[in-house]
Amino acid sequence: MTKFVSPKIKMKSGARLAAVQANYMIAFSGLPVDVVVEDFVQGKVGREAIDNTADETQETFVELGPIDTAYFEELVRGTQARKEDLEKSLNLFLHGEWAYEKMNGTMQALLLSAVYELTTNYSVDTKVLIQEYVDLAYAFFTKNEPKMVNALLDQIAHAVRKG
Repeated sequence: MTKFVSPKIKMKSGARLAAVQANYMIAFSGLPVDVVVEDFVQGKVGREAIDNTADETQETFVELGPIDTAYFEELVRGTQARKEDLEKSLNLFLHGEWAYEKMNGTMQALLLSAVYELTTNYSVDTKVLIQEYVDLAYAFFTKNEPKMVNALLDQIAHAVRKG
């Protein structure tokens, strides 16, 4: 039996994936936030993702459906506005081999987006948000990273959210 997911939820999930991609682009392309956001909203970039479930011998891309553009913009602009504070917060929880500065850009973008949302969007259940970002980690990584994301976000959620 397949699990029903409403189009609205799919669009929010798509917005989260696009926000991670956009935050990565902003960090490593040198493009202004407004340019990157506009490119995503217009569909010029960010409409494909690598399919890790496909044949491992060649990269396969999967076309993404529509995203909640307002939510996407809120996530990207909010993350960028609070980036320095979010990085400081992450550094309180990350050490050793998992130090923030040692992480690749994709993981940094994912964690920034996740912590921004955990600390600002109290209308979404904590477990749901954590699962969304763990699922995104699995979309980008295949080793221990998704487990680390789960543990880290759980720790941060306990520190910033009640219940």
